[in-house]
Amino acid sequence: MSAVNSLEDNVLTGFSELGTDVVYIERMPWVDQDDTPWWKYLKWPKSSIEDYEAIKRKSKLAEMTAYCSFTGGRTLKYRSSSLENVSVIGSTYEYYEFTSNDIEFGRYFSKLESDKGSNKVILGHNAAKELFGSENGLNKEVKLLGQKFQVIGILESEGDNMFNFLNMDDMAWISHATLSKFVNPKSPELGQLLPVKKKREASMEDISAEITGILRAHRKIKPRGESNFFVNEISMLTQILGEIFSVINLAGFTIGIFALIVGMFSVANIMFVSVKERTNIIGVKKALGAKKIYILLEFLIEAIILCLIGGGLGILLVHFSLMAITAITDFPMSLTMQNLVIGILASISVGIIAGLLPAFSASNLDPVEAIRQ
Repeated sequence: MSAVNSLEDNVLTGFSELGTDVVYIERMPWVDQDDTPWWKYLKWPKSSIEDYEAIKRKSKLAEMTAYCSFTGGRTLKYRSSSLENVSVIGSTYEYYEFTSNDIEFGRYFSKLESDKGSNKVILGHNAAKELFGSENGLNKEVKLLGQKFQVIGILESEGDNMFNFLNMDDMAWISHATLSKFVNPKSPELGQLLPVKKKREASMEDISAEITGILRAHRKIKPRGESNFFVNEISMLTQILGEIFSVINLAGFTIGIFALIVGMFSVANIMFVSVKERTNIIGVKKALGAKKIYILLEFLIEAIILCLIGGGLGILLVHFSLMAITAITDFPMSLTMQNLVIGILASISVGIIAGLLPAFSASNLDPVEAIRQ
């Protein structure tokens, strides 16, 4: 359960960067649509800066919208140092509000720098570290896209997370207007992202419907014509992931049940041996007036304590194993309080079920026969 929960948390944390109150306009759906062949979507136009401008101009339910393009395989140079295969993102001014990235040193683009396409660049944490080493890279001139750029900011590190879907640590970030001067906006090598954040009072259904209407009118799609875009939202992915993890949890629970059943037989066997070894003592206790319930509780509590000791050792083993995995790999794992409680309750339950029959047999022993044994 800890492994599955850790996997789910890491995936959902990565997806959370996309925003739960944000829709994304793309030509490809995030979820399969009626078995439509994927090549059909490739014929549709990508999201464009014109779409962004139409939404920004006409939407009443959008708090903000942004547009950015991606290109990879670029070289970033500073004096004799260079980085190969650097990804470059060119965004409109609003995109900073859609990201979870904070600027560690320096500043963000000004509105004027963004709109006019100034040669300013913000570097990811890793890119700046590899390029400048221990030197402070702020206000230094680097060469990118064959041009000189001034470094105005360096982003905080996002850390290693295999489910970080928008990792900016190794990117160079410039304005969309700047990127458009050196790379054709219609180039097939560019990836596009067009997020729209809804106003607080608007629902996701309302913003999706409004954006659909605006873009259909902007792209001149006939009333009965099929939309050549999709309005995607994070709930589409989280719903599918929830179903997948439910199945995985069910499989893990089934395996765990079999393990607990084996444990129950082991504990029950130990308790029967314990009753057998202490039969004469039980007889003496009953002869002195001990009631059945006290004998039953004695062995039942003993079984529970035995299982709690085993469960506690198992929980410690899980905890230190997860710590070791987290230290060795880039996959953080942890034992949650919920799973800790489940482990303790499972141990108690196993103790009660496994100890009930031996305790019952002990409480029903005849005192005279028990003393003779």
